[in-house]
Amino acid sequence: MLHAIVMAGGAGTRFWPASRVGLPKQLLPLAGERSLLEDTVERLDGLVPPERVLIVTSARLLDAARRQLPQVPPHGLVGEPCKRDTAPCIGLAALLVSRTDPDATMAVMPSDHVIGPVERFQAAIRQAAALVDATPERLVTFGIRPTHPAEGFGYIQQGPRLSTGPRDAAAHRVASFREKPPAAVAREYVAAGTYLWNAGIFVWRAATILAALEARQPECLERLRRIAAAWDTPDRDVVFATEFAAIRGISIDYAVLESAPDVVVIEAPFSWDDLGGWSAVARQRGADADGNTVVGRHLGIGSKGTIVHAAADHLVVTLGLENMLVVHTPDATLVADRTHEEAVKKVVAELESRGWTQYL
Repeated sequence: MLHAIVMAGGAGTRFWPASRVGLPKQLLPLAGERSLLEDTVERLDGLVPPERVLIVTSARLLDAARRQLPQVPPHGLVGEPCKRDTAPCIGLAALLVSRTDPDATMAVMPSDHVIGPVERFQAAIRQAAALVDATPERLVTFGIRPTHPAEGFGYIQQGPRLSTGPRDAAAHRVASFREKPPAAVAREYVAAGTYLWNAGIFVWRAATILAALEARQPECLERLRRIAAAWDTPDRDVVFATEFAAIRGISIDYAVLESAPDVVVIEAPFSWDDLGGWSAVARQRGADADGNTVVGRHLGIGSKGTIVHAAADHLVVTLGLENMLVVHTPDATLVADRTHEEAVKKVVAELESRGWTQYL
């Protein structure tokens, strides 16, 4: 059976000060009225029933995730005691779903992407599951056709094309994975026409990914097995905290995909935005006649190309601002030139170094 694994433990520091340790990016309604996590789970409706949805988040976010996802059963939310990247997260999820479904197929996805339309997304996941059913040892990932030479994404080089049905999206064997490139190399990738952005969405058998981890990350898998063995015992929390903290954090790309023998990439037939920063809010919500994107209450006089994000009961007035970013929260306000948007992460690092943790 198909199970959905939603990875929801990220920090979302590029969206400070709206995104905080206790309420990060994926729990915020950045692209619409619902949070990104709510949208991700809603996207699964009709594809995977709620009892086969597993949300893996941070322990500190469990209560907030439960409030947003009442349709997911309590056993479908797991809180990691510390951050250890995607390979341990996915390995633990594979062990947990295998307990009740040894032949489980996993659709693994982040919780902070904007994807549409739902019908194309679900069709692509079903196509990937069919490829896995045909060859259970296969690992399937998704790539996005680049729209510009982005330096912030990993790339997937397409190899030979697979034979697929007339309604299926293009699927290729993966020739190589490439890490985030400098600008000149990114331009070469886009010009070549055979590289896709790595979307971080995967489909495979739980047993296959566990076998791959056993071959390439045996110590990690052994600790995850100890956690799974204690899952229904009174020692669960202690074992989880101790063993998970002892795992070396590593991404599933490094741990498995870059050296696996049979990896296929499907070129996503759906639209995709990973919401990498505040400008993504403008892309998703649109702008007024002056190019301003506003969430909340705003009076703009002579202001153009500016993003304003504030609570509905707080008025933000801008006079003569151009290409600026204004984000207001009850205890912190960010005012920045939009060309410096990437530096928001540095603000978070500086707050941490100064010990101003109340603003994180």
